[in-house]
Amino acid sequence: MYSLEDTHRVPDLIHVFNTLSRSKEEFMPLDGKNVRVYVCGPTVYDYPHIGNARSFVVFDTIRRYLEYSGYRVHFITNFTDVDDKMIARAHDEGIAVAELAAKFIAEYQRIAKELNLKPANANPRATEHIDDMVDMIKRIVDNGTGYVVDGNVYFDVSAFAAYGSLSKMPVDQMTAEARIEPDENKQDPRDFALWKAEKPGEPSWDSPWGKGRPGWHAECSAMSRHYLGVPFDIHGGGQDLIFPHHENEIAQTASAYSIKTPVKYWLHNGFLTINKEKMSKSLGNFFTAREVLDHYNHQAVRLFLISAQYRQPLDYSPEVLNQATQSLERLRNALDVLEGRLSLIEKGGTKPAQADSKLAEAVKKIRDGFEREMNDDFNTPGALAEVFALVKSVNTYASKVGKASAIREARSALLELMSVLGIDLETKTTREASASDELLGQVVDLLLQIREEARKSKNYALSDRIRNGLAEVGITVSDTKDGPTWKAE
Repeated sequence: MYSLEDTHRVPDLIHVFNTLSRSKEEFMPLDGKNVRVYVCGPTVYDYPHIGNARSFVVFDTIRRYLEYSGYRVHFITNFTDVDDKMIARAHDEGIAVAELAAKFIAEYQRIAKELNLKPANANPRATEHIDDMVDMIKRIVDNGTGYVVDGNVYFDVSAFAAYGSLSKMPVDQMTAEARIEPDENKQDPRDFALWKAEKPGEPSWDSPWGKGRPGWHAECSAMSRHYLGVPFDIHGGGQDLIFPHHENEIAQTASAYSIKTPVKYWLHNGFLTINKEKMSKSLGNFFTAREVLDHYNHQAVRLFLISAQYRQPLDYSPEVLNQATQSLERLRNALDVLEGRLSLIEKGGTKPAQADSKLAEAVKKIRDGFEREMNDDFNTPGALAEVFALVKSVNTYASKVGKASAIREARSALLELMSVLGIDLETKTTREASASDELLGQVVDLLLQIREEARKSKNYALSDRIRNGLAEVGITVSDTKDGPTWKAE
């Protein structure tokens, strides 16, 4: 829909809320117009729930807006394809961990297509970067911030003074949360596993400490450095990853590579809730993304997922999905209005009017408003409000516009701004297209039946009006000895 070469340039600075500083900051990439982004991807042990899909959509939308703003974005999101949950699930199903991973990576890719996610520059898998993790862990052990116990390697939290800088948790709270997963080998409950010694029946790899596998936290530090280097610009994920996952990433990356601030901006999306309670598999109050996408229009689902500012909670219900479906229809109807008016203007019979300038002024004002809202920490509900202001202007002025250029600019703005939000108004799903074609056929057949009745009663004015009206919208009627036939041009 748009490219770096011809995109509209956004004049004002973007401001983002940085979890590390707990404040909004001017977005100033480390390398000019190049932006490096890493987003924690799924652990592929089960079907993603719709709350997981919110994170997918949020960071895809942020990426799209950065590109619209003239930045070159290098976007990485990973697959965790080995960890405790995966090993347990594979064991329960009696299959290999790799087979389980392949199954759910395919499901993620299907969801990504249905939600119109742009492909990442890379989707690394943890098992493809074991050597990178071993190298990082070795650096940590060598510099004294890690220790080895019976083939297990742990990060020594007490040796890293900045621990807690991201989560801002007091030590006693961190200790309490860390004790949820006790390990008698740890010197401190807050210490976390970098490498886990081999256990029977588990995948394992060679290392200086014996065969084993990486700890979960080690994966993202090693993969982000491999693809983006350190430091890089944006690290994203859900708010549930702030502690311990992202806190641990900072500690191990900073320690391994002697860098104070491995990531400049930490962005975290809020939870999807049901009845104001966090949606999660552990609580059992969730719907899978597959259940939702099979029941609702895919683009309406995406529209729902960006209907709240990304850091705020978003409550799920069938009612809000139905509202999103209706909102999508309003957007498409506005596009139809513009295309219908443009077709009429191009056939002649119109002339410049006062509405031309009014629509043009509305488009400029709304585009500026859209950018203002998105520059304020990617405020998608504010941006959507501007788009629906454009819809209102289209419905008010389009039928009175006489210049094709005014209609084309409004159409271009509507398509482009919604494309920035990941909504393609021109493309319908196969199911929608089929239903639309069936409905069209029923409507045309009904009109032709009325036309035949008008001809029999010698009401030729009505008969001609139906035929000419259908021709204006691209439907040609042919009268044959067997009755009228029609085709859409």
